Amino acid sequence: MGKGDPKKPRGKMSSYAFFVQTCREEHKKKHPDASVNFSEFSKKCSERWKTMSAKEKGKFEDMAKADKARYEREMKTYIPPKGETKKKFKDPNAPKRPPKKLGEMWNNTAADDKQPYEKKAAKLKEKYEKFW
Repeated sequence: MGKGDPKKPRGKMSSYAFFVQTCREEHKKKHPDASVNFSEFSKKCSERWKTMSAKEKGKFEDMAKADKARYEREMKTYIPPKGETKKKFKDPNAPKRPPKKLGEMWNNTAADDKQPYEKKAAKLKEKYEKFW
């Protein structure tokens, strides 16, 4: 399914994710054979979460903090595999390289004729760099 590294630490879970996991376990205990409509189940969990007090949510927030600490601890020792690196992002707005013939024409042009174009290019480059 995914091309990710199987040794990479599992991501940290939020307090809400722990709550939904607990709800799912409770539902399986009460209704072991029943099939679950995911959208309805999610809506019910969401409503329950919204009506819970801060004290009730505290248990799940503590679980999330512990999981975050676990994740950070594991990420400190995790070394990503060498090899395939992500393809470098190419900015579609970056100036393009001139075709060969145009380059030759430009090189054969007198410096006085180039000056207004070079000034304009410098202004546009400055504007581009300011934007990015």
